[in-house]
Amino acid sequence: MRISVPVETHPDERRCATVPGIVAKLVKQGIEVSVEAGLGEKAGYSDELYKEAGATIVTDRKKLLSQADVVIRVRAPEQEEIKTLKKGSVHISYLDPFNNLGLVKAFSDAGVQAISMEMIPRTTRAQKMDALSSQANLAGYMTVIRAASELEVILPMMMTPAGTISPAKTFVIGVGVAGLQAIATAKRLGSKVEAFDTRPVVAEQVQSLGAKFVEIDLGETGQTKDGYAKALTDEQLAMQREGMKKVLAQSDIVITTAQLFGRKAPTLLTADMVAAMKPGSVIVDMAVETGGNVEGSKLGEVAVVNGVKIVGQPCLPACVSKDASNMYSSNLFNLVTEYWDQESSTFDLNPEDDIVKGCVITRDGSVVNETISELVK
Repeated sequence: MRISVPVETHPDERRCATVPGIVAKLVKQGIEVSVEAGLGEKAGYSDELYKEAGATIVTDRKKLLSQADVVIRVRAPEQEEIKTLKKGSVHISYLDPFNNLGLVKAFSDAGVQAISMEMIPRTTRAQKMDALSSQANLAGYMTVIRAASELEVILPMMMTPAGTISPAKTFVIGVGVAGLQAIATAKRLGSKVEAFDTRPVVAEQVQSLGAKFVEIDLGETGQTKDGYAKALTDEQLAMQREGMKKVLAQSDIVITTAQLFGRKAPTLLTADMVAAMKPGSVIVDMAVETGGNVEGSKLGEVAVVNGVKIVGQPCLPACVSKDASNMYSSNLFNLVTEYWDQESSTFDLNPEDDIVKGCVITRDGSVVNETISELVK
């Protein structure tokens, strides 16, 4: 079996889908690995390191893709590139299938088995393949680092001969994987941290990290079977915004992490809420790529509204591309080797397997994922 790994072409993407250490492990499994020249350049890995690990360096991108049994990458491909893939081959990457139905159809028409990394089930067995969680950890860390770089004050309390500097106040909205990492990072840097989530069940996790959980009575809320927060009603969103205003007015850093899988991110901070914040404070909108949690946030920009900086940094994990690439490539390695039989040299994505049922979107010219197939009709 040959795995091919192309260079990412998105302008904000610095990650790569495999690193030399993982290439060496794949080769030991009896798998051929071909990588496009320059694959790891932005993550600090030279072509020479890939060669030493056992990979073949290919300069012809079309040839690389057309000869692959399995293609792994970070981002979804351009539709034109799907036509170059072999019928029956497997393509693994983030696909955002809910919002890229044209891409799904292109995979189906090409007879390619498409695996969406976002659709890996959140089960104990699949945990080692859960790229959403591994990358969200890094994104949560980067929100705090990015905010600190824009802030005009320091995060920790500092006692000096010139007087005592009070610690900065950080407010984290949304306590999933990214939110928890943001809380932990802000605490390590010495900030006083408060957090809010629509799921009261996470209050204990917030408190275990030394932060205060902000309680706002929204009535009945909860989470999906996969651990995601359920969408709020318009009335609940209004109640949430009102409850957050007092905390926002006192905060130096606000980090929003609320995203709805397959849907536009909810607007949590309206223009009037941003206007009520003190000048010099910083908001990092982690959901800016999916519509944004903050009114006035702009993708790829730092917008300034009434003295408040709104950071719309895209692709936060790519800011730490080396660690992000290592973690993502490990997730892919665990996925591939789960279904690779070294003795028989077969790669069998059993349709009855629970993980396969969740993440395989197309197979044999059809859309086989139940949820996505309903949208394609």
